Amino acid sequence: MLTDAIKQLKTAIIMLIIFTLLTGLIYPGLVTGLAQLLFPWQANGSMLVQNGKRLGSVLIGQSFTDPKYFWGRPSATTPYPYNAELSTGSNLGPSNPDFLKTVKERVAALQKSNPQNQVKVPVDLVTASGSGLDPDISPYGAYYQAPHIALARQIPEAQVYALIQKNIQRRIFGIFGEPRVNVLELNLALDNISMQKE
Repeated sequence: MLTDAIKQLKTAIIMLIIFTLLTGLIYPGLVTGLAQLLFPWQANGSMLVQNGKRLGSVLIGQSFTDPKYFWGRPSATTPYPYNAELSTGSNLGPSNPDFLKTVKERVAALQKSNPQNQVKVPVDLVTASGSGLDPDISPYGAYYQAPHIALARQIPEAQVYALIQKNIQRRIFGIFGEPRVNVLELNLALDNISMQKE
């Protein structure tokens, strides 16, 4: 009986070592190696680099508060927005009084930053995504912000609308997801317009 227990323990330890090597070292190493070989930009965080400086990832939102820039979706992460280590949603539903209060405050802040705009505030500009890190907004969310950005940058509104149109990412294969605009890429394109203007 003791011999059977020792045999089973020996088998269990051997299986633990084998599966630790397979799933803890070999498989992750193989996947990482293939990702680096086939998709190096994506595997390294899809970072946008300009003049040798990393500006951010197209996969994680960034906090923009300057009126000269497009603002992204609110982030639910704390203590600062778009904290990838604390990715989470607020977990509050649309019938929750705290959620409604937060959304009303966000709507009021957007309307205050753009008082001439009488259009309804797009929902994605006042609600956080499930991860709290969403880097994209809807085209409608971008169009809503165009007038005050044109005013702040002293460029024609038509130019801002054209820039948004140029940066809209369509549905994947025409059926998956929704049309969207990456906020970081759009803001970098805005800066390029400003540099050309100067």
